[in-house]
Amino acid sequence: MYAIIQTGGKQYKVAEGDVIKVELLNLEPEQTVEIERVLAVMNGEAATIGNPLVPGAKVSCTVLGHGKGKKVIVFKYKPKKNIRKKNGHRQPFTQLRIEKIFA
Repeated sequence: MYAIIQTGGKQYKVAEGDVIKVELLNLEPEQTVEIERVLAVMNGEAATIGNPLVPGAKVSCTVLGHGKGKKVIVFKYKPKKNIRKKNGHRQPFTQLRIEKIFA
């Protein structure tokens, strides 16, 4: 059984026991959160597709912790003008473990 959920403007395919990294959520570690934006639920051959959400479906998750992703280098320059600007960025994330999918 797996589900497709939406959080932080992105969609994730999750199954029970999976560990995923999502956009930063304002939650404490070991806290339980329920994601109710479920777009689809697949149970074997039976598929429930939402329009746009599946009514009554939710996914229960546990927060494992927070962190920062790998550094992304942003380099801007203007040719023939000797103008160069180099910046770096590390995107913060929240790590979730999927506990249960309620369909």
